[in-house]
Amino acid sequence: MATIRDWPLAERPREKLLARGPQSLSDAELLAIFLRTGVRDLTAVDLARRLLAEFGGLRQLLEADLAAFSAHKGLGPAKYAQLQAVLEMGRRHLWERLQRGDVISSPDDTRRFLLARLQDYPYEVFACLLLDNRHRVIGFEEVFRGTIDAASVYPREIVKLALLRNAAALIVAHNHPSGVAEPSAADQQLTRRLKEALALVDVRLLDHFVVGDGEVVSFAERGLL
Repeated sequence: MATIRDWPLAERPREKLLARGPQSLSDAELLAIFLRTGVRDLTAVDLARRLLAEFGGLRQLLEADLAAFSAHKGLGPAKYAQLQAVLEMGRRHLWERLQRGDVISSPDDTRRFLLARLQDYPYEVFACLLLDNRHRVIGFEEVFRGTIDAASVYPREIVKLALLRNAAALIVAHNHPSGVAEPSAADQQLTRRLKEALALVDVRLLDHFVVGDGEVVSFAERGLL
Protein backbone atom coordinates (compact mmCIF):
# COMPACT_ATOMS: atom_id res chain seq x y z
CA MET A 1 0.00 0.00 0.00
CA ALA A 2 1.23 3.49 -0.84
CA THR A 3 2.12 5.74 2.10
CA ILE A 4 2.24 9.52 2.42
CA ARG A 5 5.98 9.31 1.73
CA ASP A 6 5.08 8.11 -1.76
CA TRP A 7 3.01 11.23 -2.45
CA PRO A 8 4.42 14.23 -4.35
CA LEU A 9 6.08 16.64 -1.92
CA ALA A 10 3.56 19.40 -2.61
CA GLU A 11 0.70 17.12 -1.54
CA ARG A 12 2.17 15.92 1.75
CA PRO A 13 0.47 17.73 4.67
CA ARG A 14 3.65 18.66 6.56
CA GLU A 15 5.47 19.94 3.49
CA LYS A 16 2.32 21.73 2.31
CA LEU A 17 2.03 23.50 5.66
CA LEU A 18 5.65 24.62 5.60
CA ALA A 19 5.37 25.89 2.04
CA ARG A 20 1.92 27.52 2.12
CA GLY A 21 1.02 27.97 5.79
CA PRO A 22 -1.43 26.09 8.03
CA GLN A 23 -4.46 27.91 6.61
CA SER A 24 -3.92 26.10 3.29
CA LEU A 25 -4.61 22.67 4.84
CA SER A 26 -7.94 20.91 5.17
CA ASP A 27 -9.19 19.70 8.56
CA ALA A 28 -8.10 16.16 7.64
CA GLU A 29 -4.60 17.30 6.68
CA LEU A 30 -4.17 19.26 9.92
CA LEU A 31 -5.38 16.30 11.95
CA ALA A 32 -3.05 13.98 10.01
CA ILE A 33 -0.06 16.08 11.08
CA PHE A 34 -1.20 15.77 14.69
CA LEU A 35 -1.70 11.99 14.35
CA ARG A 36 1.71 11.59 12.64
CA THR A 37 1.03 8.00 11.62
CA GLY A 38 -1.87 5.98 10.28
CA VAL A 39 -2.98 2.48 11.10
CA ARG A 40 -2.97 -0.75 9.13
CA ASP A 41 -4.19 -0.10 5.55
CA LEU A 42 -4.81 3.61 6.26
CA THR A 43 -2.45 6.55 5.85
CA ALA A 44 -2.57 9.31 8.46
CA VAL A 45 -4.74 11.38 6.10
CA ASP A 46 -7.13 8.47 5.49
CA LEU A 47 -7.35 7.86 9.23
CA ALA A 48 -7.98 11.56 9.83
CA ARG A 49 -10.82 11.56 7.29
CA ARG A 50 -12.38 8.51 8.93
CA LEU A 51 -12.13 10.06 12.40
CA LEU A 52 -13.70 13.32 11.26
CA ALA A 53 -16.59 11.37 9.75
CA GLU A 54 -17.02 9.27 12.90
CA PHE A 55 -16.97 12.27 15.25
CA GLY A 56 -19.01 14.48 12.92
CA GLY A 57 -16.33 17.12 12.47
CA LEU A 58 -13.15 18.61 13.88
CA ARG A 59 -14.78 20.52 16.71
CA GLN A 60 -16.59 17.44 18.02
CA LEU A 61 -13.30 15.53 18.00
CA LEU A 62 -11.50 18.32 19.86
CA GLU A 63 -14.26 18.52 22.50
CA ALA A 64 -14.58 14.76 23.09
CA ASP A 65 -13.85 13.46 26.58
CA LEU A 66 -11.21 10.82 27.22
CA ALA A 67 -13.59 7.85 26.99
CA ALA A 68 -15.21 8.95 23.71
CA PHE A 69 -11.86 9.96 22.21
CA SER A 70 -10.09 6.73 23.12
CA ALA A 71 -12.91 4.53 21.79
CA HIS A 72 -11.82 5.26 18.20
CA LYS A 73 -9.18 3.30 16.32
CA GLY A 74 -5.89 5.16 16.13
CA LEU A 75 -6.53 7.22 19.26
CA GLY A 76 -5.95 6.63 22.96
CA PRO A 77 -4.96 8.25 26.27
CA ALA A 78 -1.53 9.36 25.01
CA LYS A 79 -3.02 11.13 21.99
CA TYR A 80 -5.73 12.62 24.20
CA ALA A 81 -3.15 14.06 26.59
CA GLN A 82 -1.18 15.43 23.65
CA LEU A 83 -4.30 17.06 22.19
CA GLN A 84 -5.30 18.63 25.51
CA ALA A 85 -1.80 20.07 25.85
CA VAL A 86 -2.05 21.61 22.37
CA LEU A 87 -5.46 23.14 23.12
CA GLU A 88 -4.28 24.56 26.44
CA MET A 89 -1.22 26.10 24.79
CA GLY A 90 -3.57 27.82 22.36
CA ARG A 91 -5.65 29.25 25.20
CA ARG A 92 -2.55 30.44 27.06
CA HIS A 93 -1.22 32.07 23.89
CA LEU A 94 -4.45 34.06 23.58
CA TRP A 95 -4.23 35.03 27.26
CA GLU A 96 -0.67 36.32 26.82
CA ARG A 97 -1.73 38.37 23.78
CA LEU A 98 -4.51 39.91 25.84
CA GLN A 99 -2.13 40.89 28.65
CA ARG A 100 0.23 42.85 26.41
CA GLY A 101 -1.68 46.12 26.29
CA ASP A 102 -4.94 48.02 26.57
CA VAL A 103 -7.84 45.58 26.26
CA ILE A 104 -10.10 48.25 24.78
CA SER A 105 -7.70 48.75 21.87
CA SER A 106 -7.69 45.02 21.07
CA PRO A 107 -11.36 43.91 20.96
CA ASP A 108 -10.61 41.06 18.55
CA ASP A 109 -8.08 39.56 20.99
CA THR A 110 -10.67 39.85 23.77
CA ARG A 111 -13.29 38.07 21.66
CA ARG A 112 -10.90 35.27 20.67
CA PHE A 113 -9.86 34.74 24.27
CA LEU A 114 -13.43 34.63 25.57
CA LEU A 115 -14.47 32.22 22.82
CA ALA A 116 -11.57 29.91 23.64
CA ARG A 117 -12.38 29.97 27.35
CA LEU A 118 -16.17 29.91 27.45
CA GLN A 119 -17.83 28.62 24.29
CA ASP A 120 -17.39 24.89 24.94
CA TYR A 121 -18.84 24.69 28.44
CA PRO A 122 -22.05 22.60 28.54
CA TYR A 123 -23.36 24.84 31.36
CA GLU A 124 -23.47 28.60 31.85
CA VAL A 125 -20.36 30.32 33.22
CA PHE A 126 -20.10 33.96 34.28
CA ALA A 127 -16.60 35.44 34.21
CA CYS A 128 -14.79 38.73 34.77
CA LEU A 129 -11.80 40.38 33.13
CA LEU A 130 -10.33 42.66 35.79
CA LEU A 131 -8.57 45.77 34.50
CA ASP A 132 -6.40 48.54 35.95
CA ASN A 133 -6.96 52.25 35.33
CA ARG A 134 -5.16 51.99 31.97
CA HIS A 135 -7.43 49.10 30.93
CA ARG A 136 -4.64 46.55 31.16
CA VAL A 137 -5.55 43.07 32.34
CA ILE A 138 -5.05 42.28 36.02
CA GLY A 139 -6.69 38.88 35.91
CA PHE A 140 -9.48 36.64 34.66
CA GLU A 141 -11.90 34.91 37.02
CA GLU A 142 -14.70 32.44 36.36
CA VAL A 143 -16.99 33.62 39.13
CA PHE A 144 -20.22 31.64 38.84
CA ARG A 145 -21.21 28.37 37.23
CA GLY A 146 -24.76 27.28 36.60
CA THR A 147 -26.88 24.67 34.90
CA ILE A 148 -27.43 24.29 31.17
CA ASP A 149 -29.84 27.27 31.34
CA ALA A 150 -28.56 29.88 33.75
CA ALA A 151 -26.08 30.92 36.41
CA SER A 152 -27.04 32.82 39.56
CA VAL A 153 -24.96 36.00 39.52
CA TYR A 154 -24.76 38.17 42.63
CA PRO A 155 -23.58 41.77 42.00
CA ARG A 156 -22.21 42.07 45.54
CA GLU A 157 -19.78 39.21 44.83
CA ILE A 158 -18.57 40.94 41.67
CA VAL A 159 -18.05 44.16 43.65
CA LYS A 160 -16.11 42.27 46.33
CA LEU A 161 -13.88 40.70 43.67
CA ALA A 162 -13.20 44.06 42.01
CA LEU A 163 -12.19 45.61 45.34
CA LEU A 164 -10.08 42.60 46.34
CA ARG A 165 -8.13 42.75 43.08
CA ASN A 166 -7.95 46.57 43.11
CA ALA A 167 -9.60 46.75 39.70
CA ALA A 168 -10.54 50.12 38.19
CA ALA A 169 -12.73 48.58 35.49
CA LEU A 170 -14.33 45.29 34.52
CA ILE A 171 -15.42 43.45 31.43
CA VAL A 172 -17.86 40.67 32.24
CA ALA A 173 -18.83 37.76 30.02
CA HIS A 174 -20.98 34.68 30.07
CA ASN A 175 -21.72 31.88 27.65
CA HIS A 176 -25.00 30.57 26.31
CA PRO A 177 -24.75 26.76 26.13
CA SER A 178 -27.50 26.84 23.49
CA GLY A 179 -24.94 28.40 21.15
CA VAL A 180 -27.12 31.46 20.51
CA ALA A 181 -25.28 34.60 21.62
CA GLU A 182 -28.30 36.92 21.57
CA PRO A 183 -28.61 38.76 24.95
CA SER A 184 -31.77 37.97 26.87
CA ALA A 185 -33.94 40.39 28.86
CA ALA A 186 -32.49 38.84 32.03
CA ASP A 187 -28.95 39.49 30.72
CA GLN A 188 -29.82 43.14 30.16
CA GLN A 189 -31.35 43.50 33.62
CA LEU A 190 -28.31 41.91 35.25
CA THR A 191 -25.98 44.23 33.33
CA ARG A 192 -27.83 47.31 34.62
CA ARG A 193 -27.65 46.01 38.19
CA LEU A 194 -23.93 45.27 37.87
CA LYS A 195 -23.18 48.68 36.38
CA GLU A 196 -25.04 50.45 39.20
CA ALA A 197 -23.42 48.34 41.94
CA LEU A 198 -19.90 48.83 40.56
CA ALA A 199 -20.43 52.59 40.14
CA LEU A 200 -20.97 52.88 43.91
CA VAL A 201 -17.33 51.87 44.43
CA ASP A 202 -15.97 53.82 41.41
CA VAL A 203 -15.39 50.77 39.23
CA ARG A 204 -16.47 51.07 35.59
CA LEU A 205 -18.27 48.30 33.74
CA LEU A 206 -16.84 48.62 30.23
CA ASP A 207 -18.68 45.81 28.48
CA HIS A 208 -20.65 42.61 28.84
CA PHE A 209 -19.98 39.91 26.26
CA VAL A 210 -22.31 37.00 25.51
CA VAL A 211 -20.46 34.02 24.05
CA GLY A 212 -22.25 31.62 21.72
CA ASP A 213 -21.17 29.04 19.19
CA GLY A 214 -18.39 30.86 17.33
CA GLU A 215 -19.96 34.25 18.04
CA VAL A 216 -19.50 36.93 20.70
CA VAL A 217 -22.01 39.75 21.17
CA SER A 218 -20.95 43.01 22.86
CA PHE A 219 -23.44 44.98 24.96
CA ALA A 220 -21.40 48.15 24.40
CA GLU A 221 -21.54 47.75 20.63
CA ARG A 222 -25.28 47.11 20.81
CA GLY A 223 -25.81 50.26 22.88
CA LEU A 224 -27.11 48.17 25.78
CA LEU A 225 -24.62 49.30 28.41
